Amino acid sequence: MDLTGKSLLVTGGAGFVGSHLCERLVEDNDVRAVDDCSNGDPSWVPDGVEFVEGDLTDPAVAADVITEDLDGVFHFAADRTVDTDDPRAQYELNGDLTLTVLERMREVGVDNVAFTSSSTVYGEAPRPTPEDFAPMEPISAYGASKLSEESLISVYAKSYGMTAWVYRFANIVGPRLQKGAVIPDFIHKLRENPDTLEILGDGRQEKSYMHVESCVDAMCHVVENADDDLNVYNLGTRTTTSVTTIADIVSDAMGLDPEYEFTGGDRGWVGDVPRMRLSIEKLSALGWEPDQSSDDAVRQAAEELVREH
Repeated sequence: MDLTGKSLLVTGGAGFVGSHLCERLVEDNDVRAVDDCSNGDPSWVPDGVEFVEGDLTDPAVAADVITEDLDGVFHFAADRTVDTDDPRAQYELNGDLTLTVLERMREVGVDNVAFTSSSTVYGEAPRPTPEDFAPMEPISAYGASKLSEESLISVYAKSYGMTAWVYRFANIVGPRLQKGAVIPDFIHKLRENPDTLEILGDGRQEKSYMHVESCVDAMCHVVENADDDLNVYNLGTRTTTSVTTIADIVSDAMGLDPEYEFTGGDRGWVGDVPRMRLSIEKLSALGWEPDQSSDDAVRQAAEELVREH
């Protein structure tokens, strides 16, 4: 789908990745955003985007924003808490959001949907992990909900004539990233105590990090160049960064030299995948390559978030 002159909806459009995508799309398209603002901020929605604050699990809100004039929906709205203490609520909420969006799209004849999934669908898989890895065994309710939502997307693509693009994200970083993610958490801790930094786990957890600008560029490239009924792509970088290295980068960005205290264990929380690197060979074959290493993405994001906070 050519992303020029289209009428598009971004669910979760006031959130971290969604607001950055709105900034890109509004340059050449008519863009509408909807968000309940539980994880977002209306001030992040750029000028020129029509914004509706509302809960998409409400069919009336879905009917208001998903209209027959749309050319496509970027569905980003979700509860993203990986270590939730209420897995049933998270699983049911995310499934309800996606099913409500898909049913409304089918009702009014909107046939294009792009969906943000996650590397957490793979669980603790061999690295680098390709899109066709099986069996997928998520270890968090968040990962299970994303895998379930992917299944719903597949049904609507295969049975109801939709075209779907599914993005399995690595760890996306950059401006507007909120507490609960490692970089802003480290910044917050060091603001409170510049001398000591608590690090969850043993610090050797190692994952792939991708800057949000690169993520948005990759998402648009996939929509414009992949044309199967169901298109599943990993989005990430070819390298990884350890938690201790992130602590070094954030400390350096803040001009600090704290002592590190580790809570111990090989993972930071229940559902944490200690090591993750996605294969991006399929994305590369489509003509897109990351322009940053994982370390460089973390460094850019750390500098941006230190200024922002």
